[in-house]
Amino acid sequence: MNVITTINEMQAELLKQKSQGKSVGFVPTMGFLHEGHLTLLRQARKENDIVVLSIFVNPLQFGPKEDFSTYPRDFERDRALAECEKADYLFFPSVEEMYPTEPSVSVVVKDRTDVLCGKSRPGHFDGVATVITKLFNIMMPSRAYFGKKDAQQVAVIEGLISDFNFPVELIPVDIVREEDGLAKSSRNVNLLPHEREQAVILYKSLQAAKEEIIMGERNPARLISFIKEMITNQSDGEVDYVDIYSYPNLKPLEKIKGRIIIALAVKFSKVRLIDNLILDID
Repeated sequence: MNVITTINEMQAELLKQKSQGKSVGFVPTMGFLHEGHLTLLRQARKENDIVVLSIFVNPLQFGPKEDFSTYPRDFERDRALAECEKADYLFFPSVEEMYPTEPSVSVVVKDRTDVLCGKSRPGHFDGVATVITKLFNIMMPSRAYFGKKDAQQVAVIEGLISDFNFPVELIPVDIVREEDGLAKSSRNVNLLPHEREQAVILYKSLQAAKEEIIMGERNPARLISFIKEMITNQSDGEVDYVDIYSYPNLKPLEKIKGRIIIALAVKFSKVRLIDNLILDID
């Protein structure tokens, strides 16, 4: 596996590979890899000739009160994991390499961002879309792999690819979970022991809501109240939001029908966790 830190070298390597007709699978990350990231790498490995992993903690997507400086980082561990998954390249640029000057152009996302996490993180998805645009232009991937855990991000990237005509196939990959159902996340290490035990209620509440839908419930407001009550009664977490929207357009629903997302965010003492369920309802 080659570790590359400059844009010019990364572009040159991948242009050479693509000139030989090889497909490129790209997995963008902010590092501190966990099983969710490794699942993306494994799928990319199955479907492409060349696999590229990027590790870049992107300052543009962190708000003034968010955890850029404390975001977990462990490059040597990440490199070892990427090698075990047979990645061909690891792109590890510095902030100065990615943003050598104040950008004269940035991407502004106009849709799918005023709900869910985007509602409380103004500018976050502008930062995501800007860095992904740069990374797509650097990597020129055949396919790009994103986890469904951040389903709003997947929806935004789908819009970015469509609107800007990137010749990239978006591959959303199912959420990877712990044995008890908690969605794997780099931030789970910040849960206190009792919070870790309680955090399983996030997934349990989503599954319970799914059962309610199977039994015939079609009222979004009733389901939202049902989920909030479960979380509040069975954890110390503070519910940030529980919402139900169409997917991937993320529009409000009067009645549960078609492809929907049930998404939630819950704040514990040192960490905010997200989870979701995407369903197709007749």
